[in-house]
Amino acid sequence: MTWVLPDELWRRIMEIGIESKTLDHKSLCCLSITCRRLHRLAGDDTLWSPLLLSDFPLDVNYTSSSTSNGIFKSLYQIRYARVREQKRLAHRRAVLRIESEIAERSRKIQEIEHHSFEEKEKLNKAVSELVNLRRTRQASVALNVWQPEIIRGRQRQIVQQSSVPIEFRVNSLQMELNLCKQQIAGFDKALRVEKRRLSAAKEELASVKYHPIRDFGSTSFQPNDCRTRPKKLKHTSKASRD
Repeated sequence: MTWVLPDELWRRIMEIGIESKTLDHKSLCCLSITCRRLHRLAGDDTLWSPLLLSDFPLDVNYTSSSTSNGIFKSLYQIRYARVREQKRLAHRRAVLRIESEIAERSRKIQEIEHHSFEEKEKLNKAVSELVNLRRTRQASVALNVWQPEIIRGRQRQIVQQSSVPIEFRVNSLQMELNLCKQQIAGFDKALRVEKRRLSAAKEELASVKYHPIRDFGSTSFQPNDCRTRPKKLKHTSKASRD
């Protein structure tokens, strides 16, 4: 003998599931495709009305005098499709925003690398010129001591090629070297910061693409939420002995 539950009991079971929040719209849709009987019962307004009021409380526009069965399910489907489209558009905007940020970070990194390269070129030229001036200074000092005429002539030629006072130019080059080193250090620091920001933006983009159903339109969304790691519990020596 086969025992079949009446429709009222099935309907009451589903109502209890909705009231206790254990049965949502997805579960109700899954029940409706199991058989024709549950498909008919799962489309009842007494089930979809509380779901519509709880999931979309600010967007419900209906009249209580409506007698057509299935109106609440239809309203739920319309609102669900609208919210899904809004989330899709918000997700697309979030992806475009992060991609634009990545492009801007990459542009800044290239610009900083270009300026750093120019400063390093200036540094190398200043070092080369400083080495030549030191050789000139050594040659001018060597002219005051006796040397063979060939070597003395070469050193005199080196000294005559210098068009500015050696000591003045050496001090100027040393100041330029210090300034170039400071500029290069500043560019290196800025480059590290931009690379960290670029890496964070790429991780954020991967997170956004991996979680497309997040509410990207809300201000409480944090892209790093999915990357937070739980803190390890610290065990004291007393607890370990226990």
